[in-house]
Amino acid sequence: MTETIKTLEGTDIPDPWALPLETLDVSKAELFQNNCHGEYFKRLRRDAPVHYCPKSDFGPYWSITKYKDIVAVDTNHTVFSSKRDIVIGDTDPNFTPTNFIAQDPPIHDEQRKAAQPAVAPARLVELESLIRQRVCNILDSLPIGETINWVDLVSIELTTQMLATLFDFPFEDRHLLPYWSDVATTSETVGVQGADMEERQRILGECLAYFTKLWHERAAEPRKFDFISLLAHDPDTKDMINDPMDFLGNLMLLIIGGNDTTRNSISSGVVALNQFPGEYDKLKADPSLIPNMVSEIIRYQTPLAHMRRTATQDIEFQGQHIRKGDKVIMWYASGNRDEEMIENPDAFIIDRPMARRHIAFGFGIHRCMGNRVAEMQIKILWEEIIKRFEHIEMVGEPVRIASNFVLGFTDVPVILHARR
Repeated sequence: MTETIKTLEGTDIPDPWALPLETLDVSKAELFQNNCHGEYFKRLRRDAPVHYCPKSDFGPYWSITKYKDIVAVDTNHTVFSSKRDIVIGDTDPNFTPTNFIAQDPPIHDEQRKAAQPAVAPARLVELESLIRQRVCNILDSLPIGETINWVDLVSIELTTQMLATLFDFPFEDRHLLPYWSDVATTSETVGVQGADMEERQRILGECLAYFTKLWHERAAEPRKFDFISLLAHDPDTKDMINDPMDFLGNLMLLIIGGNDTTRNSISSGVVALNQFPGEYDKLKADPSLIPNMVSEIIRYQTPLAHMRRTATQDIEFQGQHIRKGDKVIMWYASGNRDEEMIENPDAFIIDRPMARRHIAFGFGIHRCMGNRVAEMQIKILWEEIIKRFEHIEMVGEPVRIASNFVLGFTDVPVILHARR
């Protein structure tokens, strides 16, 4: 009988150290939902850092689990292509949105370059005061001494307002953006249980129709620095509207990239500081640690667990024979806990040396385009939190998302204690 790990919800998760190595499948969403994935990756890093899983809900795949190996795959886009897909599951042949992160050069470079000015350094200077104003408004609206869900009232609200700005999206409809993001990251095996994939396509069709209207409005106006206007006016992307799946795919990339990563880092910061109270004391004593803490939050959480590549040719990689067409999964969630690169990786340490060396944003040409916007939002949020609250007390276990891609939370129950 296989040994199990008992989770908080009472679910029995097989103990990875008691399983035959060839049977380990780290793609199961319940591992991440129950926060048990760490032991699975620890086993793979020790015994099979380049590991072949012959059978899963997504078919056979390779797991790359060590930091340096992930960097090697991520920076070799000639052999390890993004074009097939960027997640472990294959695209539904009847519904195939594409986006620039799931492309190789030159298409990737052209489309990314068109959208980049929306989050360029000069634009960030303009956005900083707006972000701070919104953070202050959100924090000042929160009740003191009552249990609230930090995810709903802070994490989602702040990132949704920021997304609306980056898209110049009608502010009164901004709630649609995280809704579409959640729908886009749901499949039959991860996300919402029992997902109706026809309903998912219908909802994303509504998203496409909404943004198509915005596209035509922006194309008829002078160029501005929101994502839609930039894409509509750039010579390399102005015809994107004629390919609905390309347009929808890039919309989903920009929405998910701006929503899930920042949202779940904002939530995870509160969780981690409560789990490591000594670090919370350290933060209160020295708020100048906030910028470094932001990087440590992102490393510790790794809000997107993996990215996929597809081998374009047979290759010997770290003693393993990867064949042309094989799925190769870079597990960032594992690389950010690699003991050979990160000392005491399972600890949350806000003054960790070289905290920015994490790989949560990826490497090479596919490195996250909006990383600076994400960092700025989290930094400003904690600067304003320290001014207002003596403590954000987590008063129940956080509820995690059932996904092997987005690592985050649906509920983080907290009570706010005002500064004395």
